[in-house]
Amino acid sequence: MTPGETMFTAVKPHVCKEYWDLEGDNMGILDIKIVQDYIRMCTDGWEQGWHERNGGNLTYRMKESEAAECRAFFRDPGPWVDMGVAGENLAGEYFLTTGSGKFFRNAALDPEHSIGIVEINGRGDAWRIVWGLEGGAKPTSEFPSHFMNHSVRFAATGGACRVIYHAHPANIIALTYVLPLTARDFTRALWKSATECPVVFPAGVGVVPWMVPGGAEIAMATSELMKTYDAAVWAHHGLFCSGSDFDATFGLMHTIEKAAQIHVLALSAGRGELRQTIRDDELRAIARDFKVTLNEEFLD
Repeated sequence: MTPGETMFTAVKPHVCKEYWDLEGDNMGILDIKIVQDYIRMCTDGWEQGWHERNGGNLTYRMKESEAAECRAFFRDPGPWVDMGVAGENLAGEYFLTTGSGKFFRNAALDPEHSIGIVEINGRGDAWRIVWGLEGGAKPTSEFPSHFMNHSVRFAATGGACRVIYHAHPANIIALTYVLPLTARDFTRALWKSATECPVVFPAGVGVVPWMVPGGAEIAMATSELMKTYDAAVWAHHGLFCSGSDFDATFGLMHTIEKAAQIHVLALSAGRGELRQTIRDDELRAIARDFKVTLNEEFLD
């Protein structure tokens, strides 16, 4: 080495110049903030250990201005692909999505093959790829489930919800082996495990019994719960969260998993018994002071 040299050199992502302008001369699609934020969300989830192999999926309903900013980089669209489900309130929308069989860890390293943008047709029942998912890749196999839940959350939030996120956090999955698979049991365990929980998800969490992933049954069961809840636990599988933006949705996932971890640790340390916890009157006091409305169905 010569003086001033270091042992390490920067490694640039292996992406085409049309996608990411590595020289800084012209803007590429990966210079656009919403795409960068989406990739960061994928990376954050990977670094938490929530996405083994190709586990999990993330979709984002783009704002009209965001889609317009990306449109210059759209390719000739692929064929329309029927989803088998319909959401008329999402007709004509654009979604960022992870790819089927793709690894979250590669979203930043190889984005054009790992993620993509799809357009929804005028009937709200089919998609086509307009950017990314190169080499014959397709949107996540859970895209119909995501789409159904986007439609439900759109209606429930007046269009505020834009993110649907599915991951495999270990502690919340572990609790599906020891707690009764009811919304009440899971919500109470989580609310009582960490003080911020009743503030972050005052409606509670739903619970879906084990079902084969990727099918219509789990999509329908989840979308029914998401009319009420921002999050649903998939028994022996993972967690399904929604939110208005990446921070809110990641924060919801993170808070639920942290509470589950605390509950698992407490059960382990107490040999299956808890000596004390947050009482119901204290949960109500939290709700009063933080001006949130708790789901009284889950309180005694």
